[in-house]
Amino acid sequence: MRRQFLLCLLQLYASAAWGAEPLVAGQVAVLFPDIREPYRGIFTKIIDGIEEKLNGKVVTVAVPALPNFGELLDNLKRQKVRVVVGLGRQGVSLAYQLDRDFAVMGGAVLSASEEESKAMRLYSLMPDPALLFARAKYFHPQIKRVTVVYDPRQNAWLIKHAREAAKNIHIELHAHEAQDLKAAMVIYQQFLAKAETGRDALWLPQDSSTVQESAVLPTVLRGAWDRNLMIFSSNLQHVEKGVLFALYPNNLELGRDIGTAARSLNVAQSGRGMQTLRAVQAAINTSTASHLGINLAKLSTQFDIIFPER
Repeated sequence: MRRQFLLCLLQLYASAAWGAEPLVAGQVAVLFPDIREPYRGIFTKIIDGIEEKLNGKVVTVAVPALPNFGELLDNLKRQKVRVVVGLGRQGVSLAYQLDRDFAVMGGAVLSASEEESKAMRLYSLMPDPALLFARAKYFHPQIKRVTVVYDPRQNAWLIKHAREAAKNIHIELHAHEAQDLKAAMVIYQQFLAKAETGRDALWLPQDSSTVQESAVLPTVLRGAWDRNLMIFSSNLQHVEKGVLFALYPNNLELGRDIGTAARSLNVAQSGRGMQTLRAVQAAINTSTASHLGINLAKLSTQFDIIFPER
């Protein structure tokens, strides 16, 4: 009884200190780009997850290419919105501009500016390196080194997470900076020349400077096949082309994570910055697995997409 009484006092104190009433779904607005299918369906799925966690319909705003900011602001205030969630590059940009009037957060982007990251909590579409490394070790427990080539202008924040993840599972992370394709290709060639079968792996993040598909994939896939080297990716499409496995967004689950965070944003802004994606699904290329000597029948890991398609 005494414990229940103390809990009630704490709840009353918190409400008085924060001046916050319980958040309802209708007080949350989700801004997303006004685009066609199938890309629109990605945002729709995320919104479904948000609404599931908030137990109701949120205010949705499909943002045109050239939005009227004043009109949007007036509309949100008229509907008594308290939390704004920006999805996609355009949605996040608008949410950042609304920071003075609402609690804001964002998601469904690969990266963000330093100013946006400082202003709000952001959920990236980039899979958590810890999940990727753990999956790689599951396939090949002997893996000791993971090499990645990245543009620091895009992915310095991601590599910071990756270094910590690699340290935690005793993997050496060889992270090489490159700001253009030419520099990246030199590093890939060096990796392929020196990598040790069964001990080295290559990680391909989503990076427009260092992972240009038309140039990079044919080179690294051919070299890795010849040397029996593991390549894994943060891009689902790479698996169909021959990469062993990739992790990619579970959009409904991502929406649930955002919905859970949106409720706490009503109380106080916390946990600002880019968050790596943990709401993931997995894809595998069974032909590549067979070539690497991986017996999938003996593994308990489940995959959401299997290539080649059966």
